[in-house]
Amino acid sequence: MSDIIRYTTVTPDLESVAADLEKTTTWFANWLNTLKTDAIDIVIRLVLAVIIWFVGKRLLKFLLKVMDKSLTRMGTEITVIKFLKYLGNAAGYVVLVLMTAGMAFGRDAFNVASLMTLISSAGIALGLALQGTLSNFAGGVLILFLKPFRVGDYIVEDNHKNEGTVRSIGLVYTELTTIDNKIIVIPNGTLSNSSLTNVTAQGKRRLDLTVGISYSADIKKAKQIMLDILNAQEETMKDEEITAYVSELADSSVVLGCRAWVPTDRYWPVKWRVTEEIKLAFDEAGVEIPFNQLDVHLKEN
Repeated sequence: MSDIIRYTTVTPDLESVAADLEKTTTWFANWLNTLKTDAIDIVIRLVLAVIIWFVGKRLLKFLLKVMDKSLTRMGTEITVIKFLKYLGNAAGYVVLVLMTAGMAFGRDAFNVASLMTLISSAGIALGLALQGTLSNFAGGVLILFLKPFRVGDYIVEDNHKNEGTVRSIGLVYTELTTIDNKIIVIPNGTLSNSSLTNVTAQGKRRLDLTVGISYSADIKKAKQIMLDILNAQEETMKDEEITAYVSELADSSVVLGCRAWVPTDRYWPVKWRVTEEIKLAFDEAGVEIPFNQLDVHLKEN
């Protein structure tokens, strides 16, 4: 028995093939259009981001220059100007970077809120690590803005008795020059949280001297000598009160005092000179200045 081989001819569905081809062509065309649109959008964003960056840098530089000139005309100290310029420059660049990145990547791809949260967390961690330094920094800002003293003033830090002429006021430390030309560096946190005396803040200063004379001396004569010496000084302010008085009746002396006003920068030379002249004038006039002495009496048996 012979095998019968049958051949079946499959006729393709031309309409189905045409539909699939049309769908594929349409999808590809849409993809090309989307790609073209995205590419154009990306190019436009990048161009705008570059423009924002360069224009923003120039604008920030211009604003900082205007701020510098305005603060200089107002007589603001150079340290304050430098600090404000640094702060403004840093804040300006942060804003500029955020604006540029937002334009380049889009708000959806570039989450500003998340970035600000990250920056805040990093700032808190850094603040805890640098707590002491930040305290000094805050003290420096307070000193620069409130101005309890300026460069060139002579100050006395009351807690530790550090004193000297202010050489420089930094954001973290203040430097003093002592009268024997030493440099004292004091943290600004210490100066802002403790009391201090600004000796040279005022243009004039009162000179106070006290001298003890013996009970047998002529009080009126001694007082007149002190007044004559004070009035004879060129530096004493004649429109201010110049007086001599009895300050105290001590155990072994009558303590006389005298007062006069002098320019602050001439205080010490006048005080030293007047003290010497009073001693010489008392000696010449026979006014005794008592001093501690020991009398020994021997008794014979």
